[in-house]
Amino acid sequence: MAKAAKTAIKKDSKASDAKNWSKVIKAVRSPKTGAYTFKEQIIHKDKVKDFLAQK
Repeated sequence: MAKAAKTAIKKDSKASDAKNWSKVIKAVRSPKTGAYTFKEQIIHKDKVKDFLAQK
């Protein structure tokens, strides 16, 4: 006899909460050398535009 497929989907609150966070990388130009550096941050998806708008 074949085994039954287990398709039970578990709803984990931590997994659903993790989908609301994003890693954002922003290029920032140095005023002294003119070279670009990168600022990385993990922020909530609702605040991504605010992060990218700030200087």
